[in-house]
Amino acid sequence: MRTEDSKRRVALELLSPAGGFEQLRAAIRFGADAVYLAGPRWGMRARASNFEDDELARAVAYAHERGVAVHVTLNTLMYDNDIDEMPSYLRLLEGLGVDAVIVADMGALMLAREHAPHVSMHVSTQASVTNANTALAYAELGASRIVLARELTLEQIAELHRRVGERVELEAFAHGAMCMAVSGRCLLSSALVGPDRSASCGNCTQPCRWTWRLVEETRPHLPLPLEADDRGSYLLSANDLCMLEHVDELAEAGVRSLKIEGRNKGAYYVAAVTNAYRHVLDGESPQDWMGELQATSHRPFSTGFFFGNPTQNPGHAEYARDRLLVGVADASERVGDEWLVTVVCRNKARVGDVLTVLSPGHPVRRAELRELERLVPEEGWQQDSTMSVNMERYRFVSPFALGEGDMLCL
Repeated sequence: MRTEDSKRRVALELLSPAGGFEQLRAAIRFGADAVYLAGPRWGMRARASNFEDDELARAVAYAHERGVAVHVTLNTLMYDNDIDEMPSYLRLLEGLGVDAVIVADMGALMLAREHAPHVSMHVSTQASVTNANTALAYAELGASRIVLARELTLEQIAELHRRVGERVELEAFAHGAMCMAVSGRCLLSSALVGPDRSASCGNCTQPCRWTWRLVEETRPHLPLPLEADDRGSYLLSANDLCMLEHVDELAEAGVRSLKIEGRNKGAYYVAAVTNAYRHVLDGESPQDWMGELQATSHRPFSTGFFFGNPTQNPGHAEYARDRLLVGVADASERVGDEWLVTVVCRNKARVGDVLTVLSPGHPVRRAELRELERLVPEEGWQQDSTMSVNMERYRFVSPFALGEGDMLCL
């Protein structure tokens, strides 16, 4: 955990997702105390970029140089071949100095204790820990943290914490997509698509997000809408979780780590959500940052189970995408009273567009894209009217400096 955050309002670790190296850099730059990620196997987000062994070594070194912890997920459904092949991977994690592994399977936990004795063991939300006796049993087996089942209310978390005290830490998901199944243990994907797309093995096709209709078997030609919506029902599709306005209550209930879901998300999403929670944890008003969360890609927000039953989409609710990442800052050079900012292009923007700028430690700022130039190989900087070539370098005049890794959006 970072050590410089003495002015923090509540003593909570901010744990952000890193589906790839770009997301890792964004999470760290925008204030994560720890990141969680996975290798090519045993992670619940098989379609994320994830980290090969050499990339993982680089990621751990990069994070540790910046005072950020690295948690590696090993929380899929485990078969005998998984258990047979895991010891060598655990020894790799031990050698790299990974801070924690997140496990759900008892066999994986016992292997981690044997082959990675200096790596903390965190029990995954996939284990569905909902009571103090189970939490303490895992603690006796060597677990230092429980990632609580998402089905718990704040009141239940507080009671669980009262019973376990400080014998084991509590972590809770505070933001992101929710699953319609208990602790994410769902069979819909594998049943409808095939065993290779098992949710419990990290390769879910998310059939809960599909449009569903009720059909009586003798009249399959007469599908019955479950509500007055000609596009069908989305009753299986849970709304997204957002606890930005309730971080104090989470801390008071005994939670010590706030987890952001999103290892399948891009770098801008990771940056924006991490940034919002960082500002609120450091004492700013949640109302000042809710707008930034609303601008990220998301379903309608809810507070999950924390205050009772969660909300589901009552019908077709749009998946909002109000902001597009158009560039990532690379460098700034002062020119008189202004700055010449170099950015790496991600999506199209035109001269005259007003860009939203995310920078750590700053309020959200705006900058007009003007005096745009593109770096042309072997020819140098040339004037342009549109920033459009992905991963190419452009520069423009800004009223303020941008740091490497700052995000520019439309």
